Amino acid sequence: MEKRWLAHYPPEIPHTLDYPMKTLPDYLRETAEQFGDRIAIDFLGKTVTFRELYEQAMTFAHYLRGLGVKEGDRVAVMLPNCPQAVISYYGTLLAGGIVVQTNPLYTEYELEYQLNDSGASVLVTMDLLYPKAIAMKGKTAVKHWIVTRMQDYLPTIKKWLYPLVRWKQKMPSVRVDEGESVHLFRSIVSRLETAPLQVAIDPMEDIALLQYTGGTTGHPKAAMLTHHNLIANTLMCAHWVYKCEKGKETVLGILPFFHVYGMTTVMNLAIMQASKMVLLPRFDVKQTLKTIERTRPTMFPGAPTMYIG
Repeated sequence: MEKRWLAHYPPEIPHTLDYPMKTLPDYLRETAEQFGDRIAIDFLGKTVTFRELYEQAMTFAHYLRGLGVKEGDRVAVMLPNCPQAVISYYGTLLAGGIVVQTNPLYTEYELEYQLNDSGASVLVTMDLLYPKAIAMKGKTAVKHWIVTRMQDYLPTIKKWLYPLVRWKQKMPSVRVDEGESVHLFRSIVSRLETAPLQVAIDPMEDIALLQYTGGTTGHPKAAMLTHHNLIANTLMCAHWVYKCEKGKETVLGILPFFHVYGMTTVMNLAIMQASKMVLLPRFDVKQTLKTIERTRPTMFPGAPTMYIG
């Protein structure tokens, strides 16, 4: 078949690519080694370097293994864009697990369906979502809940002011008690266990991610994506943004990571390219403009409605 569209490719874009036999966490490890002191994440002014990101993801992986998570086990991540989402995602992959991206806006019914369909045994979530998450106890295969708070990764001043913001916005106060099945994210990552784990993963065959469809015509269905699938998608994006320089870009991360567009063009691409991710938990025009002025991003993946807004 004649591929007429190739005639319209810029000369810098190759028509085919060679894809390495790697796992997705290999890129995080390599970036941490080469650009360890570079900022990986800027979250409302709080920064995390690539070295810190790798160390915390590896620590998270060790903890998951301690909970009994092994190769092929599912870990559901129900978080907005925040450092904890990136750490949980890569920590699960480092442990050999499969990430189940879960929309924080799901109803209890939708959440129960997805957890049962995926077979997730661990659910990572935010304290504000804890009542919905813990309601899954006994209804699903989830045995462990890992709970974080927004203020766990806020700058000091914003951390102090956060309770006032919650009160003004009438957000519920949720108490989460650590126990045998409930684990606090901040306690986990403070352990710092960074020794490499011996995990047997075949990038071509082993699933890294269960990404659910929108479910507009019925129940959402899980697309089973291997490490090789995700790397191929990310490498394609990297070649199309050929003017970007490794270790020198800043990408604005507002697209939710629980959707494949944001996960690929922001999170995975930034890890591969050693770009700084400037994360916002939701899209707000005023906050976005202030963040652009403060951080001067060189990339802003988005939807047309964002740019029009």
